[in-house]
Amino acid sequence: MDIRTGIQTAIFLAGLGVLFLFWSGFQTLRSTRRLMYFQLRQKRIREGTKALLSGLGLLALGLALAQFGEPVAYQFFPPSPTITLTPTITLTPTITLTPTISLTPTLTETPSTTDTPTITLTPFIPLALSTQFSSIVTPDPAAIFSPLVFARDFEPNSYQPIQEGTVFTNPIRQIVALYSYNNMSAGTQWTALWIRDGEVVHSETAPWDGSTGGYGYTAWQASPEEWLPGNYEVQIFAGQEWKVVGRFVVEGDPPTSTPTRTPTHTSTRTFTSPGVPGASTG
Repeated sequence: MDIRTGIQTAIFLAGLGVLFLFWSGFQTLRSTRRLMYFQLRQKRIREGTKALLSGLGLLALGLALAQFGEPVAYQFFPPSPTITLTPTITLTPTITLTPTISLTPTLTETPSTTDTPTITLTPFIPLALSTQFSSIVTPDPAAIFSPLVFARDFEPNSYQPIQEGTVFTNPIRQIVALYSYNNMSAGTQWTALWIRDGEVVHSETAPWDGSTGGYGYTAWQASPEEWLPGNYEVQIFAGQEWKVVGRFVVEGDPPTSTPTRTPTHTSTRTFTSPGVPGASTG
C-alpha cells in the first residue's frame, strides 16, 4: 500500500468512527428522557457528551489528514525517484542522435573561419514558450524526475500504465508520460515539450501546484489525424533547467477524414429562333 492509499484509508475509517460516535452519543442522550433517577441520568448525559466530543475530535483528525496528511508523510518517507511500476520497462532509446548530414565544405580553399555549425543535444525551451512563464519562484536545484514511462492511458489512483510501450501503432488518440518526482517547490514553473522529428507539436507550462514528492504525468490528446508516424520525444523542465527526456515511436499511417461530396447544380439554356423582320402570312 502506498502513502496516498494509506492516507485515504485512514480518512475513510475516521469518517466511519465519527458517524458511530455521533449516533451513539445522540442515542445515549435520548435515553436519559426515560430515566427516573437523577444520578443515573447525569451519568448517561456525561457518556453521551463524551461520545459527541470524541466524534468531534475524530472529525478534526480526519480533516487534518485530508489537508496535511500526504505532504507531511512525504517529508518523512520521500518517494523513490525510480518508478517501479512494472519490471518489463525498457528505457533504451530507439533514436540515434548522430546527424546524417555532412557539413564538410566542398571548396578547396580553407577559410579563415569555419562555417560548420556545432550541434548541441541539450534540450532547451523555445523562446516563444519561455515568454509565457508566470512564475517567479526559483526552482530547487535538487529537484529530480524519474525516467518516463509511456502508455495509452493510466489508472488515476495508482498511476499504473495501461497499454504501456515505446512503440505505438495508429490509430492513436492519446499518449501519456508517467513519472515520479522529488524536491519540487510550489510555484516553480514546470514545462513539458512533445516533439516529433525535431519539431514541437505540443507543449504545456504552468506554475507547479503539486506536492514536493510523488507521482505525476503529462499527456497529449489529439485527433487521430495528427498522430503522424515518426520519432517522438518528451522533455520535462523545472524553470529553464532540463530534468528528464523520454522517447517513443509511432508507426503506421493515421486515419484520414473522408470528404463529403457536395452536389453541384448545372443550368440548361434553351435557345429560340428569332422572328424574321417584315414577314407576314395571308
